[in-house]
Amino acid sequence: MTPAVEEYAVSGPDAGPYGITTGPDGALWFTLVHSGGIGRLLPGRQPAIHPLDPGTGPTVITPGPDGALWFTEYRAHRIGRITTAGEVTAFALPTAACGPFGIAAGPDGAMWFTETATDRIGRLALDGTVTEYALPRDGAFPSAVAAGQDAMWFTMNQANAIGRIDMDGRITLHDLPTDAAAPVGIAVGPGGDVWFTEIAAGQIGRISPDGRITEHPLPDRSARPHAVTTDAHGTAWFTEWGANRIGSLAVDGAVAVHDLPTPASEPHGITVGPDGALWAALEIGALARLAPADRTG
Repeated sequence: MTPAVEEYAVSGPDAGPYGITTGPDGALWFTLVHSGGIGRLLPGRQPAIHPLDPGTGPTVITPGPDGALWFTEYRAHRIGRITTAGEVTAFALPTAACGPFGIAAGPDGAMWFTETATDRIGRLALDGTVTEYALPRDGAFPSAVAAGQDAMWFTMNQANAIGRIDMDGRITLHDLPTDAAAPVGIAVGPGGDVWFTEIAAGQIGRISPDGRITEHPLPDRSARPHAVTTDAHGTAWFTEWGANRIGSLAVDGAVAVHDLPTPASEPHGITVGPDGALWAALEIGALARLAPADRTG
């Protein structure tokens, strides 16, 4: 039986839930990109909203190594930090109008982020020190970033490539086989596979640990896959922004898709929740929950 997708309202329709992650406190944390806020939802309870300045544009949120949540302020060009108690700190970045978007904790204990407007990858140490690394291509629009065992992986949306940056700043690029695929989301699975979405090509890509790139066309090539995460089984789960669905791609290549209950709900970020289900942020003001068939509950 196909598992049902449930929706939970967490904000008004104009607030714009966008990024989502599971925090160290067992709650779901999400960004409100339009209204400027960080939300917290403990499954089964009412959401709490921590307001930010309206013009900050918080986008991606992720756990840090310090027990706090870290997020990018795309419009304010800053990195934010919020404790599980709701205390917020912001870190200014050295390059003006850099457009930080993706963020993830690195294996070195620092926060790594992308600068979409300046073709750089940034590193923010927990003491506030920022280091920026220039990409070898102009106009690349680096987007999402994810941590591997000893490096960070990131999408280069306008350069049609996946990048890898070592902890010493050395950058390697992997060009994609499909032209103008426009990769956005990225995640590293438990076996070291790097999964990414090709929003313009309607495909999910994979880089195996030996460096081989495989592209998996989706049943609906106009689905515009956006964000991706992986579960403990190595399955990649992704949002189909253009098709109003949540999809999955198993390591063996099997694809499954699940329609969202509300039309045009604009799914963006996705994460494995504290309850083992998949949770996606819907820009219409809700979170969607999908319990996989083998992990219902």
